[in-house]
Amino acid sequence: MSTFTEAELAYLRGGERRLARLATISADGVPHITPTGYAHDPVLDTIDIGGHRLERTKKFRDVQGNGRVAVVIDDVLPPWKPRGVEVRGWAEAITSPEPLIRIHPERIVSWGIESEEIGVHHARSVERSR
Repeated sequence: MSTFTEAELAYLRGGERRLARLATISADGVPHITPTGYAHDPVLDTIDIGGHRLERTKKFRDVQGNGRVAVVIDDVLPPWKPRGVEVRGWAEAITSPEPLIRIHPERIVSWGIESEEIGVHHARSVERSR
């Protein structure tokens, strides 16, 4: 069973291509945020970040050094219906066979997905072992 709700999974896997924003923390504690693509892995129930020359990026190095991340996938429907999913957790920097950042959820917050009422959030912690 997924840690994401059915509505969140439908949003994450929806036909529209959405941009994610990945936040990492550098070795000196400075936050870094960058737009990126993403995919939900249904077998591992993770959010996976790939990309061209990913292993050369600051986000990849930050994950190698710290492993703490947050990612937001969101959009706004007209006239003003914001919706999205935020995932906080730990990540691993995988080098083989292809470089990949795999995010394991510890906290999930969604809005505009479980309820269309603006300002209503669906939040929960996720119990996972490392």
